[in-house]
Amino acid sequence: MHWTLNEVLLMGQTFEDLEIWKRGCRLAVATYEVLADAKDWGLRDQMQRAAVSVPSNIAEGYERTPKDFIRFLVIAKGSCAELRTQTYIAERVKLLPPDQCKPLIDESKQLSRMIQALINNRKQSLIT
Repeated sequence: MHWTLNEVLLMGQTFEDLEIWKRGCRLAVATYEVLADAKDWGLRDQMQRAAVSVPSNIAEGYERTPKDFIRFLVIAKGSCAELRTQTYIAERVKLLPPDQCKPLIDESKQLSRMIQALINNRKQSLIT
């Protein structure tokens, strides 16, 4: 699926105006919620850190130079993949049931595609 720039980015004055930042925050909150009762402290911690890393890197990059923004978006995209991998593992070791894993996996995939679209757009704007 491809998004228009308006769907991916609502450029305003702050990172809080970015739709991908908002979705990243919602993904982090959802991750915390499904892991609230998880007893595997190590995997829970890793998943929470990866989830929080997504909007955190988007925000940090936004506050830097355009070139740095791209670099931080790449890191955020990597954190989406990290969270997705850990969610698959959490499901396989029965830390989380499939019905709780699927929404996290689906949203991390969609968010990753949106971040890539923004990366492509920002790279293009550096060229032109």
